[in-house]
Amino acid sequence: MKVILLKDVKNVGKKDEVKEVNDGYASNFLFKNKMAVPYTKGSQKVLAAQLSQRAANEAQLEKEANELKERLKTMTFEFKLKVGKNGNVFGTVSNKQIVQALDEAGIQIDKKRLHKEEPINSLGTTIIKVDLYRNKVIGEIKVHVSEKE
Repeated sequence: MKVILLKDVKNVGKKDEVKEVNDGYASNFLFKNKMAVPYTKGSQKVLAAQLSQRAANEAQLEKEANELKERLKTMTFEFKLKVGKNGNVFGTVSNKQIVQALDEAGIQIDKKRLHKEEPINSLGTTIIKVDLYRNKVIGEIKVHVSEKE
């Protein structure tokens, strides 16, 4: 019997795949647990509509991420840290502080999406990579650290 999977099913397949399974397995397990529906012309049309809607949503999200990437290119975020007599910087700029500065600029980004290779603990400008959309769109945030007076 052909079925359309509504969820990922171990050893059978992934969500939205059409699979051939035993009749008993389909009726006694997959249908009962709402993990699949029978493969019919109607369910095939519904699946096609859902996949096209999902593709349109993904394209829209990727477009918004690209717009945000371009917007971030023009922005620089300023932070001030204490500096000792011999030029040593006290403290670092954390992901939380960067996210807070982005939030104040009207941009919501999760701090887990920021990719710093090393801590920001020196004066000057540092560029931080940020995953804006599923590792397809990577933006850059400019962070400038200056001396606190």
